[in-house]
Amino acid sequence: MTFATLGLIEPLQRALETLGYQTPTPVQAQAIPAVLAGRDLMAAAQTGTGKTAGFAVPLLQLLAMEGPKVTANSVRALILCPTRELAEQVHASVAEYAQNLPLSTYAVYGGVSINPQMMKLRKGVDILVATPGRLIDLFRQNALKLNQLQTLVLDEADRMLDLGFSEELANIYRMLPKKRQTLLFSATFSDDIRLLAGQMLNDPLSIEVSPRNVAANTVKQWVVPVDKKRKPELFVHLMRKGKWKQVLVFAKTRNGVDALVDKLQGLGINADGIHGDKPQATRQRALDRFKASDVQILVATDVAARGLDIEDLPLVVNFDLPIVAEDYIHRIGRTGRAGNTGEAISLVCADEVNMLSAIEMLTRQTLTRHMEQDFEPEHRVPDTDASGQVVKKPKKPKKPKASGGGKRNLGKWVESGEVAVAEPSIKPVRKVPVFNTGPRKKK
Repeated sequence: MTFATLGLIEPLQRALETLGYQTPTPVQAQAIPAVLAGRDLMAAAQTGTGKTAGFAVPLLQLLAMEGPKVTANSVRALILCPTRELAEQVHASVAEYAQNLPLSTYAVYGGVSINPQMMKLRKGVDILVATPGRLIDLFRQNALKLNQLQTLVLDEADRMLDLGFSEELANIYRMLPKKRQTLLFSATFSDDIRLLAGQMLNDPLSIEVSPRNVAANTVKQWVVPVDKKRKPELFVHLMRKGKWKQVLVFAKTRNGVDALVDKLQGLGINADGIHGDKPQATRQRALDRFKASDVQILVATDVAARGLDIEDLPLVVNFDLPIVAEDYIHRIGRTGRAGNTGEAISLVCADEVNMLSAIEMLTRQTLTRHMEQDFEPEHRVPDTDASGQVVKKPKKPKKPKASGGGKRNLGKWVESGEVAVAEPSIKPVRKVPVFNTGPRKKK
């Protein structure tokens, strides 16, 4: 199969050839004809399989072949992304695909001045890539009109819900024309997203080119048990032992990112960090330096789990496990992309056993454990498996009571060798926007 057999016009074929695209990936082969046919679409595929081209290339063809010229302050297609980094990455790809077409593209997001964005929108834009918050700001300031909108794309919608964009999505939905095409693309589709799709899409075609919520088989994964307080020490030990050259590290909190970066820099290691408190220019500079190998270790919160496209990244380290299990797939999806191989190492302490269990249940695999010599944890990480069960350590036989000693009141403590293990926590309930779903006009 070739891109020509999918019905793409010659300027797009030429652009893809220039970029080195030879044959369509499975998600592209199924999505491109559906988008060209005007269908609403819900597509799930592993990270690094070409989802962006799957929606952007046919969308460019539709805009180039039909519809009126874009008017002032208007857009003809809108791509929503959860983070600034992903918005920049998607826009860069769209601009490359459109290099031989007379179409305009632009990206807007928070963290930078809104005035240049307002100026750029005055002439209208064919394809706008945006984060939800900045899109609403521009709309409320009358810098943006959506009456010309033909297509809405939600890229990584599940991440938008994780980041608390449910109200913004509901507000945006009310701004849009009821007659439009809607496309949802993601590496994972939670039940919440399937509910969202039922509210926003009209008779959607569902595409799943890989098993739901399964990590790419090009990534070798394993776990190193360790006490929480010794994680920084273990990380430095593994880095020196493995002679790591370029590593993307994920920490749970912004303070955790800063603390690890400070420790690494104190040891003379070239490290930098990105998280939501840092200005966009600072985050972009750190990312650019990492891509250029000027920075050896880049530490990030989950703001960077989706939207980082780093060529041939060899290794991802989960310094902390993610609270939401689906984010694990997106984190490790930064390596092993486009057919390359990669490694993903998770440093896991006893407090994270329920998160580990949730990840294994989601991915339907039990992660191999490698105990590192001299770093064996004092607080044992209970055994887990893909069934989602935390395996408790067998109880030791009770010792005979000493005569005449009587019973001692130990409160809630258990006088035995049993390791206390918390019951698996309930996954936080994410607020899914509820839309006014009145009758829709047929296309």
